[in-house]
Amino acid sequence: MPKIIVDAERCKQCMLCVEFCPKEALEIGEETNSRGYRPVRRKAGSECIACGICRLVCPSVCIEVLPDE
Repeated sequence: MPKIIVDAERCKQCMLCVEFCPKEALEIGEETNSRGYRPVRRKAGSECIACGICRLVCPSVCIEVLPDE
């Protein structure tokens, strides 16, 4: 299963990754970072296809997608 890594401190909760994910695999998390934003996270049970769209649209460059190993 692909892995989505989010640098929580750099995430600004802009929601672009959530909006553009074709599988709706991302959501806003519950916890806040040191700047008061709630970073995105992968939804439990979601089907990420490692397309990388979230990484491409992120203006903060805080998302990394690792394909299946």
